[in-house]
Amino acid sequence: MNEPLAERLRPKNLKDYVSQKHLVGDRGVLTQHIKQGVIPSMIFWGPPGTGKTTLANIIANESNRPFYALSAINSGVKDVRDVIEKAKHSGGLFTSKNPILFIDEIHRFSKSQQDSLLQAVEKGWVTLIGATTENPSFEVISALLSRCQVYILNSFEKHDLELLLKRALKDDDILSKLDIDLKETEALIQLSGGDARKLLNVFELVVTSYPPKGNITITNDGVQERVQNNMVRYDKTGEQHYDIISAFIKSIRGSDPNAAVYYLARMIEGGEDVKFIARRLLILASEDIGNANPTALVIANSTFQAVSVIGNPESRIILSQCTIYLATSPKSNASYEAINKAQQLVRETGDLSVPLSIRNAPTKLMKDLGYGNNYQYAHNYENNFIAHEFLPDNIKNTQLFSPGNNQRENALRDFLRQRWKDKYGY
Repeated sequence: MNEPLAERLRPKNLKDYVSQKHLVGDRGVLTQHIKQGVIPSMIFWGPPGTGKTTLANIIANESNRPFYALSAINSGVKDVRDVIEKAKHSGGLFTSKNPILFIDEIHRFSKSQQDSLLQAVEKGWVTLIGATTENPSFEVISALLSRCQVYILNSFEKHDLELLLKRALKDDDILSKLDIDLKETEALIQLSGGDARKLLNVFELVVTSYPPKGNITITNDGVQERVQNNMVRYDKTGEQHYDIISAFIKSIRGSDPNAAVYYLARMIEGGEDVKFIARRLLILASEDIGNANPTALVIANSTFQAVSVIGNPESRIILSQCTIYLATSPKSNASYEAINKAQQLVRETGDLSVPLSIRNAPTKLMKDLGYGNNYQYAHNYENNFIAHEFLPDNIKNTQLFSPGNNQRENALRDFLRQRWKDKYGY
């Protein structure tokens, strides 16, 4: 049986590696590590199909190190210890080049499984490379995370995906022998969602749906028709993972509890990690509801804590309750927009001087320099408020928070207008 196209095209060296130039370009940090022969333990964090496994293999090949691989889905503590023992005797204490131990989906390892890696990493018996689609700050224990560099891999850009398609037509032993006219690529790229593996899988599916002899013309309509006839069920490890969670979040944002619960059921039936779902609800409660209903964040946080303790199958009830509550709450992205504007302003204006009146003055010298002078303590004034200037002079009067149009934030707007008058345009 032929290997999948994505596997046949898997690059063996940095020269053939597509995308992630911030890591593997001429000045990329991983390129420098390989050139210097110093490979630290690291964790690759990024969506499916961004080349995490491939990159780990390339690092091992180009640094001439023994390579051991485990998948967190089907490996236990005993498997980890067995591999570490093998690694110790193939490198570590005996050579200057530690073997590389690659753990795919390291976020699925339990605490005890991650603990079993600590000594090997500390002693230098192995150089650990972990791959995860989840934020390692949440899923990797702090003791292990502190011993690893975290590198973010991004979804493939359009030009990277087009390059992969051209490479498949030119370099693949099977496709290069067929008469393929790649007339349109938009549908292939859209369906990939920036996932290189998914792009090549869909491309191969479309090509093999045609008779093997004669011209094969790839069009957007043809791609859509053939893919719809071969749709796969939800797969928590890849393919539809991000499509379903995206539909789930957008249904809640759109205040449709029926669609939201449907997509919740899709994830639960597919075996999705309940903490993954709860974490997304927690983010949404602040990003899409915020101060329109501050209780939403409390409910979402309680949901996360509850499912962490209870687990399946009862967690589905708690997740359903929270999902319906968030979907039927008033919506506001005012806090989300405010921090985005504030961060952009900081990038544009740099480190502006904090007004002297609100600087901390713990020493006599600082007080002599005027730190804290003329600070007006709000509680000393009527309604616990005084119109003091808190922003740096260069950006004073800048409005970053704009309340949403809902009952609670309309009340916030009235409050701010009473306090600040016309200063911020409320």
